[in-house]
Amino acid sequence: MAGVLAWFWNERFWLPHNVTWADLKNTEEASFPQAEDLLLAAPLAFCLFLLRMLFERFIARPCAVGLRIQSGGPQRATPNAILEKVFTAITKHPDEKRLEGLSKQLDWDVRSIQRWFRQRRNQEKPSTLTRFCESMWRFTFYLYIFTYGLRFLKKTPWLWNTKECWVNYPNQPLTVDLQYYYIVELSFYLSLLLSQFTDMRRKDFLLMLLHHLATISLISFSYVNNMVRVGTLLMCLHDAVDVLMEAAKMANYARCQTLCNFLFAMFSMFFISSRLGVLPIWILNTTLFESWEMVGPYPSWWLFNLLLLLLQALHSYWSYLIVKTACRAVCRGRTGKWNPLNVSKDDRSDMETSSDEEDGPMANQKPHSSATNGTNNKTHEANGYGPCPEEHH
Repeated sequence: MAGVLAWFWNERFWLPHNVTWADLKNTEEASFPQAEDLLLAAPLAFCLFLLRMLFERFIARPCAVGLRIQSGGPQRATPNAILEKVFTAITKHPDEKRLEGLSKQLDWDVRSIQRWFRQRRNQEKPSTLTRFCESMWRFTFYLYIFTYGLRFLKKTPWLWNTKECWVNYPNQPLTVDLQYYYIVELSFYLSLLLSQFTDMRRKDFLLMLLHHLATISLISFSYVNNMVRVGTLLMCLHDAVDVLMEAAKMANYARCQTLCNFLFAMFSMFFISSRLGVLPIWILNTTLFESWEMVGPYPSWWLFNLLLLLLQALHSYWSYLIVKTACRAVCRGRTGKWNPLNVSKDDRSDMETSSDEEDGPMANQKPHSSATNGTNNKTHEANGYGPCPEEHH
């Protein structure tokens, strides 16, 4: 184990040339980032997870009720033991051959069975009230941490001159405010990573998982090798856009159409300008070029910038989705009301609808003609808030 730790914490990987871990030990005059500080994020992440549940129950839910957001979920499928067994044990999306077999076994038409599976899939999705509470929690945290980060960075020289991020690097003392900012951010993203496996399954589950892992790795890497100054710029830039994202989703769930459209437009402009403009010109420029000139490359420097480029690739993909969503909204606006988020529907909720879905219990439906039985009913996903995460970030 000692050999493994010695290999992992190799100074020639983590630190620039002629710098050792002994140079970054805490003294009475100055404190420096220590790897063991990151262990504080684990229990704090669990506390944030518990705080989120309390917040959603006692603050967000009453707010949602006050906004008349319905707590009821989608229409429930009629109980059927045979279809339930197929749904839970075999497949949630039966193919045409299985549908025909079930149609003969139950004496139901194919369209009714398709409708049952669609309703059963939707049944596992949370209600609009639940999604509103999730967004309100993230909005509250992002607003708090962005405000804190902005107030902190206004007092720092590297906000206006990014070369200050590398002056005397890595011998840059760590302040209490900066350490708090880092640990809280890391804890929050750890809690988001945990909640991905407890919340509803998103369409972009793998992308968000990759995003959270890249963000956690970036925060951890930049803390261990004391790249915290440029790290604070990166975190503050992300949090600013995430506030607008969650606010737009809240307005969407609350059916505030005008506010929703305005926030979505603001979010789109800020996301694209910050992710495709400010981040490459301001942050990638200093991590790739200014640091090269003032410090020089070393192994962890390459890995840190590789993670940044991975994050930039994700931002480019999400920017494409935002532009695509905005274009669809403009096209709809030519013939109707401009509605980018399609209020009351969320693209990331996977709620399915049918153009010919009928009301009424499944059990009361009669078999259709043989021509109808051979027709597959097409489903489509609701258009809405697809591009980003939580999460924003």
